[in-house]
Amino acid sequence: MRICVLGAGAWGTALAISAAGHPAAGREVTLWARDPVQAAAMVQARSNARYLPDIAFPCALALRSGDVRAACADADLVIVATPMAALRGQLTALQDLRVPVAWLCKGVELAAAGAPGLLPHEVQAQVAPKLRAGVLSGPSFAQEVARGQPTALVAASADAGVRDALVAAFHGPTLRVYANDDLVGVEVGGAVKNVLAIATGLADGLALGLNARAALITRGLAEMTRFGVALGARPETFMGLSGLGDLVLTATGDLSRNRRVGLLLAQGRTLAQAVDSLGHVAEGVYCARTVVQRARHLGVDMPIAEGVVALLDGRLAPADAVRALMEREPGSELG
Repeated sequence: MRICVLGAGAWGTALAISAAGHPAAGREVTLWARDPVQAAAMVQARSNARYLPDIAFPCALALRSGDVRAACADADLVIVATPMAALRGQLTALQDLRVPVAWLCKGVELAAAGAPGLLPHEVQAQVAPKLRAGVLSGPSFAQEVARGQPTALVAASADAGVRDALVAAFHGPTLRVYANDDLVGVEVGGAVKNVLAIATGLADGLALGLNARAALITRGLAEMTRFGVALGARPETFMGLSGLGDLVLTATGDLSRNRRVGLLLAQGRTLAQAVDSLGHVAEGVYCARTVVQRARHLGVDMPIAEGVVALLDGRLAPADAVRALMEREPGSELG
């Protein structure tokens, strides 16, 4: 099986390393970098010093840059490993591919004037409707996947062939891949958990305690589920890897960039300072407003996400954001 991974950030590189690290599986893996200088440096060092330092590339991993269509020409599966902001352009370039294409990004596209922000599959439907497409998601830190630490992911698509291709490409001794046909639910889980992780990092940074953390995660899961169901997802998806699993990891793990944003805001850093210190994209910062805008349009109540947006916009100080949540009127847990 020939796999081409487009994007040499941390997550794309980690998956390429994982897929190429088991020669017995018979995979030919190519990692494509947009920046030819970065590609040349990786060829020479046989590692990605910028994003995954000290993790050596398997011998079977090939590196490329240049024309993206040429890189994908012989592939049996193409993985788009760009941030959400670059997905539209990448899918436009790949719109005529006949082989399965899957994306890794977890977010919502920024809303355009008069239009809601779109989930990845909605972007694909606009710019590349003929693609056989899906998403690979779930609770995963790139460093752990690259090191071969046990991880479980979910491959979601309405097309069984796409799901099967993703399982064949990445399932292995240290990486389990489960199939799911609820593409909407898997994408919603991957996007909303980033917003909720900012809230949990804020609570931890303010030393509110483990009770508060558990409450935020649980009520956040309820918000995520309401939002997803309103968009057509199945509620049971949110009890799986891309819902509860990814939420727990991102809200509590020390490697979480979105949680780190909340921690830094609690320490008095500005949003610009917090984002600049990461060195990576924190998707929750960029999609929080869009998630809330779309939830309002659907009539879905998301008070935690609303509080995160008020915090990011500077309308509430950290302690006031928590106070606003605690002072809400009592309600039914299942409402």
